[in-house]
Amino acid sequence: MTAPCPPPSTSEPSREERARALCLRLLTARSRTRAELAGQLAKRGYPDDISNRVLDRLASVGLVDDTDFAENWVQTRRANSGKSKRALAAELHNKGVDNDVITEVLAGIDAGAERARAEQLVRARLRREALTEDDTRVIRKLVAMLARRGYGQTVACEVALAELATERERRRV
Repeated sequence: MTAPCPPPSTSEPSREERARALCLRLLTARSRTRAELAGQLAKRGYPDDISNRVLDRLASVGLVDDTDFAENWVQTRRANSGKSKRALAAELHNKGVDNDVITEVLAGIDAGAERARAEQLVRARLRREALTEDDTRVIRKLVAMLARRGYGQTVACEVALAELATERERRRV
């Protein structure tokens, strides 16, 4: 004869367990900063002591790491969106990443790499342009595209002018 199964637990999960489950659900969708998770917990009414315990535990097991998040964010946003250092710093700041971490992560991007990425973006856009418009209009569109990605006006204008001249010369040949 087999022993009877114990009755199912009827106790509710504790607030800390519910907070941990919420964080794990959020982390399943994408990685998040500690500040983002803390904001979600606060929005749902979890007290700071519970939030801090849950977030400390998640950090200790490596599920929440702002430096790792920032490095991945920068790599992805530069590759996919062509964002500048300035735009990336603003995005990371909005996500609650510490300024020291932002500075550390963005230190690897120098002015030359930033300009090279701007040139790639402009070249890609020019390949799709018909170039029947006057140069002023094309340059304005290119500078606006770079400005939306956080590039400064000087770099945007220099790159747009140089790449447009190169593209016009290439099409003449």
